[in-house]
Amino acid sequence: QVRLVESGGDLVQPGGSLRLSCTVFGFPSDYYAIGWFRQAPGKERETISCIASPTNSSFTYLESVKGRFSISRDKSNRTVYLFMSNLEPEDTGVYYCAWRYACSGAGPRVYESWGQGTQVTVSS
Repeated sequence: QVRLVESGGDLVQPGGSLRLSCTVFGFPSDYYAIGWFRQAPGKERETISCIASPTNSSFTYLESVKGRFSISRDKSNRTVYLFMSNLEPEDTGVYYCAWRYACSGAGPRVYESWGQGTQVTVSS
C-alpha cells in the first residue's frame, strides 16, 4: 500500500529557511511522481512543485515561490525534499505531499495517497 509521510514543518521567522521531507513507502516500482502542495487557512489547496522518479525531472507550478523554493529527490532513502528559503508570512499553511504516475499541474485533485501534512508557520 502506497503511503507518504511528511515532516520538517516548524515555526520560522520571515526571511528564514526550512526543508520539508516526504518519505514514500510501498511503491511497486521506481516510476512515480511526487508533488508538494500547501493549504493556508480558509484557502484552497494549491500545487507547489513536482518531481518525477527516476528521471528527477522537476516542475514548479506556483508562481509566488519560484526562485525561493526548490524540490529534490534522494533515491537512496526514497525521500523528496522541498527546500524553502526567504520565507514570507504568506507561505504559512499545512504542506502536503501526494503521488501520481507523472507530474501534472492540473491541480491537487489528480494526485492521490496524501500524507497527513506538516505545519509551516512564518511569523516574527
